[in-house]
Amino acid sequence: MKKKIALFLVFFINFMFSQTWQPLTSIASNSIASNQRFDDVYFLNENLGWAANGGDPKVFKTTDGGVNWTLQTTGSLLGSTYFRNIEFLDENIGFLGTLNQKFYKTTDGGTTWNLVTNITPNPVAICGIDCVGTSTIYGCGAYFSPAFIIKSTDSGATWQYINMSAYATALVEIQFLTESIGFASGRNTTGGVILKTTDGGITWTEILNTNNNGDYVWKLQVLNSNQNVMFGSVEAASPNPGRLAKSIDGGVSWTFQNAPEIDIQAVGFLDENHGWMGGHTTGFYETTNGGVSWTNTGVGSNLNRIFFIGNTAYASGRTIYKMSNLLSNTDFAEQDRTPLDIKVSPNPLVDKLNIEINFLAEDHIIIEVYDQTGKLVKHLIKDDIYNIGVKKYTFDFPYAAGNYFINFHNNTGRQTVKIIKK
Repeated sequence: MKKKIALFLVFFINFMFSQTWQPLTSIASNSIASNQRFDDVYFLNENLGWAANGGDPKVFKTTDGGVNWTLQTTGSLLGSTYFRNIEFLDENIGFLGTLNQKFYKTTDGGTTWNLVTNITPNPVAICGIDCVGTSTIYGCGAYFSPAFIIKSTDSGATWQYINMSAYATALVEIQFLTESIGFASGRNTTGGVILKTTDGGITWTEILNTNNNGDYVWKLQVLNSNQNVMFGSVEAASPNPGRLAKSIDGGVSWTFQNAPEIDIQAVGFLDENHGWMGGHTTGFYETTNGGVSWTNTGVGSNLNRIFFIGNTAYASGRTIYKMSNLLSNTDFAEQDRTPLDIKVSPNPLVDKLNIEINFLAEDHIIIEVYDQTGKLVKHLIKDDIYNIGVKKYTFDFPYAAGNYFINFHNNTGRQTVKIIKK
């Protein structure tokens, strides 16, 4: 099972209080294009791990706990333009999800990757992967819709496609405790959601709805030391705050605390009270009181994943980060995120909204209108971008005079432009 945010040694908690997150920087920095982030990091044990960079699609492998990394493959070799996640069943069998209708499997530890072609229908994107037990794999997608889950019980030889449209409009994260009991998260028409299954994905129950229709529940955590304690990162759209969702009774009831930023994504806790969050515009924020207050550690940026394995923690963002008492030679440089180049006109507007976006790579874009209270007014478009360059959109804007927020969600983040309707 993927131990994204699990800690196996309770006595190590006090030791971890004294640790700090540090970026892994050095020889491989020139192999990563600027302004791209690592979307995922996964470790099979404390030494053996992999990292997947998104917009500059590359997979790296380490056998010494992140001291040194070897480039294994690139998007140019696999024909994909955005690597979203990576996960391994064992030291040989692993899976690589993309946002470009391609899903890959390796049987040699990542040296070679083969396209998975026997899933019907072919997934438009894999946003989450979880390996559980010795032969079961779950995947989910897509953040830009539709909502679905894929499942294999024979180490990826055959696959089942599960339509999740009855429960969600988009899924971004999946985590299983056993082959049968697990969770998936994303959004539906009324808010960010967490779903639970106890029969291996045949049926699902909604255990959380944020009741804010601009939200996603982006990442999930179930504490390994106490599986009644769960966390979710609730990514919002301006002007609403991002939030931390927390349950101490296995998901029966939930509480919320404001998160460090709106576009919050990464979440990782050591215990019920001590943890970190971060997102597209922040690095590691630390709490020791369950999210009531947060302290900026001054480390990192553009975080997507926090991952605990044994006595060590890793995270993915502008680079790969490690929380450990000793770092020596390291291998990744931090990269800033480049926001979308967006022009909105006129502003103020009367009846037509004109948008120009300069896409620097293949992408997906969701454009939505929110009112000044943060309520979703209209889902304008979900568009798949296959050609680099400027694309123009024009929308009718038949809404009352006032302030509105136009929210743009693409592969690398969310951003908002405020407009005025006369």
